Amino acid sequence: MAVLKAGTRLKSVVCKTEVMVVAAPKEDVELTCGGASLVDIGADAAAGATISDDAKEGTQIGKRYINEAGDLEVLCTKPGEGSLGAAGTLLTIKGAKPLPSSD
Repeated sequence: MAVLKAGTRLKSVVCKTEVMVVAAPKEDVELTCGGASLVDIGADAAAGATISDDAKEGTQIGKRYINEAGDLEVLCTKPGEGSLGAAGTLLTIKGAKPLPSSD
């Protein structure tokens, strides 16, 4: 586990997913994709790693993913087959802010 900071770029070791941290909590958090921890964008991926059966929903390019508390937000910069997670819970796609009414 590591303390994440905004602007950090990470990649998956089990699929092609790449993300950029937009907002991060102050405490340590383990960010995963496909059930395996994400690594720094420049790190070598371990060979033979596979996607966990409970984390195969995939990621979508350009979507922001947040945790339940809302203090962790990552932007998907390259899609893949694995699902993003933090602290053992899958992240969800952040919804668009509602526009004000034009009455």
